[in-house]
Amino acid sequence: MRHPWWLVLCLAAPLLAQPAGERRLTVAEYRDKMLGGWLGQMIGVAWGAPTEFHWQDQIMPADRYPSWSPGLINGAFDQDDLYVEMTFLGTLERGGLNVSIREAGIDFANSEYPLWCANRAGRNNLREGIAPPDSSHPRFNACPNDIDYQIEADYSGLIAPGLPQVPIDLGNTFGRLMNYGDGLYAGQFVGACYAAAFFESDRRRIVESGLEAIPAGSQYAEMVRDLLAWSAAEPDWQACWRTIQAKYREDPVYQQASNGGIDAKINGAYVLLGLLYGDGELEPTIEISCRAGQDSDCNPSTAAGILATARGASWLSDEYVGELSQTAVFSHTPYDMERLLAVCEQLARDAVVASGGRIEGGAGAEVLVIPAQTPQPNELELSWAPGPIANTFFRPSERRRITQPGPTAMMAAAVEKLAPGWSVAKLGPDMDPGWREEWRGRQGVLLTHPQDRGTAAVLSRELTLPAGRPRLALSISHHPEGDWDLVVRINGEEIARQLVGPTTSTDGWLELSYDLSRWAGQAVRLELLNMANGWTWEAAYWHRLEIVTE
Repeated sequence: MRHPWWLVLCLAAPLLAQPAGERRLTVAEYRDKMLGGWLGQMIGVAWGAPTEFHWQDQIMPADRYPSWSPGLINGAFDQDDLYVEMTFLGTLERGGLNVSIREAGIDFANSEYPLWCANRAGRNNLREGIAPPDSSHPRFNACPNDIDYQIEADYSGLIAPGLPQVPIDLGNTFGRLMNYGDGLYAGQFVGACYAAAFFESDRRRIVESGLEAIPAGSQYAEMVRDLLAWSAAEPDWQACWRTIQAKYREDPVYQQASNGGIDAKINGAYVLLGLLYGDGELEPTIEISCRAGQDSDCNPSTAAGILATARGASWLSDEYVGELSQTAVFSHTPYDMERLLAVCEQLARDAVVASGGRIEGGAGAEVLVIPAQTPQPNELELSWAPGPIANTFFRPSERRRITQPGPTAMMAAAVEKLAPGWSVAKLGPDMDPGWREEWRGRQGVLLTHPQDRGTAAVLSRELTLPAGRPRLALSISHHPEGDWDLVVRINGEEIARQLVGPTTSTDGWLELSYDLSRWAGQAVRLELLNMANGWTWEAAYWHRLEIVTE
């Protein structure tokens, strides 16, 4: 393989001897390891992508584990596991390491890619004008412990060689846009592991270094300590997986403020499972983190990224990187590999100097002189018992800079498109409510979802019913794996209740007509409730919502 210039520059000499109180890393060595971190992420996510969330609460059988071919690495250019963190790099490129959390929030609010879980909730809050740190507070974000910042924090360590405080501080700028408590600590831990991997080859010591960067009293830190102990005592990774499952999935104490399989602790445990049981080799590290299940592309991506940072890009054979595109651009970003590496290097130089270090030597022989840092973790916050909100809102001048509409505006437009004059309230964020161009063969469908188990989403309209025999005509549907209760109210009086699900619909659709003659000619408030009945796929799909007369 003929290596591109940015890989040639990474083929470095060994680490220099380290004087007390500071460590020295050649720029060539930094480039090799930083590139290794990005390539490890790309290989891991591309390898695991076909399996994502296909194996939940069970180990993937060995014969279902996908095989690798060299061209697969280029699939990583379209993976959110990578391009979301590059949004943060873009903010740092423009605003520097001390960019404000509000600037970071505006940039994230203006991102246009699809998001899920804590990312989506946080971005929706930002677009609604709730500024950080409240955008991630559990009062406004139902999934603060989700994996989101854990899978996006790699950048923070890759620009901070040997500087664990930098990932902590960057977590407080970017991780707080969407995560709180364990969800935030997960990303700070990952970033600190990357930072340690520039100087440490022992995988346990890398993990121990990451542990020093997060509050010792957090459940996430407890999970890390458990994995260090369990992996030392149990040689079989599958037996260790079962121990993880019993504590971090089946014990309700560790499911508080959890979004099931998206929880940062369980997925972080699978990252460590691969890293600690993978013998320091790429393939078993990725395979174990992938076969552990749940978010089985993100987890091997993180594990492989940390490992390849410790080993360097020059350790990776052509089997993995030989067909890497040198011109492809990461989706939703301005970054190809060359620009990505240049931006990271500049930010790393800035981080070293800002932390009290320096850069010695001339071109081609530069050395980063990096001061020893003792990380100062955040104060402990619990997502299930959060502290007070900060009452942070974007100022009008800041809101004008947010160009993407929030969910309130988008939902109002969708309701008006389906049923002019109607409005929606108490809408929950699950299942991405809003407009669907097509659903089950029908064109133009509105999706709503209850706010929570006991709070229905409500479509309502105040109007004067026509004289004669008015009626309410509905065409409604349900998710194939769920059902929900429709309640019809007029002036607060319940006039009908109907189960909407597989047992009551035909080809997924239910056609209903309600006689409103009793209120003909009167001013009324009409309400349609999308009520949960089991909290599984409770979305309502509305194709027709119309007052007609006979």
